Amino acid sequence: MTTQPLRTERSGPRTAAAVTDLPFKPQLVKAVFRDVTSLHVSRPAAWAAASVTRTVLTEIIDAARSAAAEEARKKLFPKDLISAIDRNVEVDVGSEWYLHSPTFHGLMGEMRNADGALVSLRERRGVRTPSGVAGAHRFEAGVRRLLRSRGVRAVPAMVRDLDGIASIFLTALARDAAMVVREGGVKRFGTVSLVVPGEPAPAPLLKDPLLALATRRGDGRTVGGDDVLAAVTMQLFGDLRQRAITEAVEMTHNTSVN
Repeated sequence: MTTQPLRTERSGPRTAAAVTDLPFKPQLVKAVFRDVTSLHVSRPAAWAAASVTRTVLTEIIDAARSAAAEEARKKLFPKDLISAIDRNVEVDVGSEWYLHSPTFHGLMGEMRNADGALVSLRERRGVRTPSGVAGAHRFEAGVRRLLRSRGVRAVPAMVRDLDGIASIFLTALARDAAMVVREGGVKRFGTVSLVVPGEPAPAPLLKDPLLALATRRGDGRTVGGDDVLAAVTMQLFGDLRQRAITEAVEMTHNTSVN
């Protein structure tokens, strides 16, 4: 069983309207892909990646908004981001950003080398700044637009963290999508299921068509929409993964015309 290929027909007025609704523009998505791969990125792939990033950030913002609401606030602070991640492990994405954000410094714990010496934060970061960290500022406009659409504001430190998480997540998504193209499909795959103590484990997703993405169609020079969906299966899990995939498929369908 395989997924339905994402349609790649010529764009029209509906395409422009749907793309305008995305806080993270396809042009930005393609710029992130260029940071990690020389492969061509199709329009459906850019739309799908932009949609998935919107879904992930919306989930994080909504969870942070719920935490702020408990204190009768509509302005989000970094502590609301921590609460969101604590309450829903599915939104724990873009963790490479944590080493570069003051919000997470006190939560990272100590790390020691083989000799037992404490590893400094600078050493843990490495000598090279990841492209996702360096390019995080590009996401500020989209993050602010998404915050407005959810009816909240955020302090600058919170906006910075959302920028960084979005950038790191999309960079990883692009890297995995490129890997799918190079390897001709999903060669490594794992699933994670949340189990409530005292309740039976959920049944395996045997009918999930994405688990059948062992091979891919298309040339080996272009990242397609299905390649992005395959990358989503490696980056996300649980309800968030399914919602991100569903919204990405709807996005690409709505932006295609016969």
